[in-house]
Amino acid sequence: MSASVATNSKERFSSRVADYVRYRPSYPPAAISLLRNECGLGPNSSVADIGSGTGILTKLLLETGAVVFGVEPNAEMRAAGEEFLREYPRFQSIAGSAEATTLLDASAHLVTAGQAFHWFDPEMTRREWARVLKSGGWAVLTWNERAVDASPVMAEYEHLIERYGIDYSNVQHTYSENVGIGDFFAPSEVHTRDFPNRQDADWDGFKGRLMSSSYAPAADDSRHEPLMEGLRRIFSDHQKNGCVTFEYRTRVYWGHLAPRYGRKA
Repeated sequence: MSASVATNSKERFSSRVADYVRYRPSYPPAAISLLRNECGLGPNSSVADIGSGTGILTKLLLETGAVVFGVEPNAEMRAAGEEFLREYPRFQSIAGSAEATTLLDASAHLVTAGQAFHWFDPEMTRREWARVLKSGGWAVLTWNERAVDASPVMAEYEHLIERYGIDYSNVQHTYSENVGIGDFFAPSEVHTRDFPNRQDADWDGFKGRLMSSSYAPAADDSRHEPLMEGLRRIFSDHQKNGCVTFEYRTRVYWGHLAPRYGRKA
C-alpha cells in the first residue's frame, strides 16, 4: 500500500462517523468466546485494539475485563470511540496507527484489528505488532463480510453498490483473500474460523449502513440519487414487518508473529 493510499485510508471515514456509530454491525458472542478459549483473553489481559474506530470491537474486549488500548489515527473516529466507551475505566484511547502505535515494547498479550486491517501496510504493521506483543502473545484479525450469496437482499445490495459505489472495485480488492493473511502470520501457523452474524435493519438502518461505507456517494454526488432509489426499491421488495436482514460471515484469524529469519520482518 502506498503512503498516499495509507494516508487517505486514515481520513476516508471522517464524514461518516455518525452513521458508523449507529449502523455498523457488532461481532457475535461466539467470536469473543473463541478468543477467551484460544488466546486467553480475560481480566488479566492487556489488549491493543488497532484501528479501534468508534469502539465496536473494543467494547466487546473490555467486557471480558481486559485492559484495552484503542489505537486510532482518525481524530473524529477516535473522539466517537472515547464517548462510546467513557464508562469503561480500563479503556485508554491512543492517537496512533497500525504502523506506529506509540505503545511500549512487549506491552500487550493480544493485538487485535477489525475491519480496519484492510487499510494497513502489512509489513510495517507486522513489524510494529511483533514489537508490541509480549512473548507468546497473539495477533487477532476479525471482520464481518457481507454474505452476498445468502439472500436476494444481499445479492441485490451488492449489485447496487457495484454500479454506483465510489472506487468500490479497489475496496473489494482490499477485502479479498489477496490481502495476504497467510503471509502476514508466516512462518507461524494461522488459525481461522467463521461465524454467522446478522443485522436487522429498518429503512433508516438500511440506508445508514450503506452511508457508513467509504464508497457510498455523498448527497451532492450525481450517483447518490439513483443509489438511493435502488436501495429503496430493494427495501420495499424484501422488507418484512418494516425490516430487512443483512447476513454476514464473521471471520476470525489468530496466530503468533514469530521472527522471520533471513528476511525483513
